[in-house]
Amino acid sequence: MNRALTVDDLVLAGIALAAGLLAAFLSRGLLRWLARHAKRTRWSGDDVIVDALRTVVPWAALAGGAAAAAAVLPLTRTVQHHTNQCLQALLIFAVTVSAARVVAGLVQSVTQSRSGVAGSATIFVNITRVLVLAIGFLVMLQTLGISIAPLLTALGVGGLAVALALQDTLANLFAGIHILASKTVQPGDYIQLSSGEEGYVVDINWRQTTVRQLSNNLVVVPNGQLAKTNMTNYTRPEQQLTILVQVGVAYDSDLDHVERVTHEVIAETMTETTGAVPDHEPAIRFHTFGDSRIGFTVILGVGEFSDQFRIKHEFIKRLHRRYREEGIRIPAPARTVALQQGAVVIPHQRTAAEVPVTD
Repeated sequence: MNRALTVDDLVLAGIALAAGLLAAFLSRGLLRWLARHAKRTRWSGDDVIVDALRTVVPWAALAGGAAAAAAVLPLTRTVQHHTNQCLQALLIFAVTVSAARVVAGLVQSVTQSRSGVAGSATIFVNITRVLVLAIGFLVMLQTLGISIAPLLTALGVGGLAVALALQDTLANLFAGIHILASKTVQPGDYIQLSSGEEGYVVDINWRQTTVRQLSNNLVVVPNGQLAKTNMTNYTRPEQQLTILVQVGVAYDSDLDHVERVTHEVIAETMTETTGAVPDHEPAIRFHTFGDSRIGFTVILGVGEFSDQFRIKHEFIKRLHRRYREEGIRIPAPARTVALQQGAVVIPHQRTAAEVPVTD
C-alpha cells in the first residue's frame, strides 16, 4: 500500500490486537475449566490433549490478532509478506510443540495401560517426540522460504559419518527397541544379570536401562550390554514363583508327624502373610541323611520376588516355635574332641545333645 498511516488504521489495528488478547484470555480460562473436568475421567489421554491446547490456542489467538492488525495497516507488500511469514512460523512452532506433547503423552498413556507393552519406557516417547519436532522444524523452514531439499541431501550424505561416530549410541538405541519389541524385559520386571546385579527395571530409554536394587540403589546398564548378557527374569512368564526353604530334624523324629506339623505351619503362614499365594499347593520333600539330621525341602508359593524374604521370615519363626511345642528337635552339629597324650583327635561328628566333650 502507498497510502499514509491514519488514526483509523491505528484504531483498527488496536482493536484487532485487543480482540486477539481477549480471545487468548477467554480460551485459556475455558481450557482451564476443561482441564478440571478432564481429570475426573478415567482416560488420561484427554488430560494430555487439553494441556496441549492450553498452549497452542492462546498463541493462535494472539497470532490471529497480530495478523489482522497487520492486514489493516498500510504496510508495503514486502513488509506484509515478512510479517505473515513470522506469524506463521510462530504458529507452526506452537503447534509443533503442542503436537509433540500430545503424541508423546498419548504414547505414554497407551504403554502404561497395557501390561504387555513397555509401561514406563521412555524410548518410544522420546522417539515420537523427536519425529514430530523434526517434521515441524522442516515445515517451519519451508514456510520461511528456506528450501529443505539441500538440508535433506546434506543429512543423507552426512548420515554415514554420523552413524560411524555414534556407533555405540545407535547400537544402544536399536538394542533398547529390540528388547522392548521382544518383550523379554519390561519396566517393573525383576531381573538378575550374569554379572550379579539384580533389581526392578525402572526405565528403558534410548541409551540405557535403569535397574533399582532392593537397597534403593540404581544400576545403569547400557542397552547393548543388556541385550548380550545372560539374564534371569523373575517376573516372566509369570510373576508368581516358588521358593525353597531347607529344614532338618533329628533322626529320632517321627517323619509323618513332622510332615503333618509342617503342613499346618505352611497353611497358617500362607493365609496370614502378605504376598503369599494361599492357592499354591505346597510340597515337602525329604531328601538327605545328613551327619546329624534328616534334611528336607519345603516349597512355597510367593506373589513376586521381593515377597520371598518376608514369607521365609514368618515361616521360619512359626516353624521353630511349633517344633518346640511339638517336641520335634532340630539338632545342631557338634564335634566330639578326645585328648590323648597331648594330641587332639576328632573321630567323628555328632550332635551336642548326644555326646559331651570328654577328656
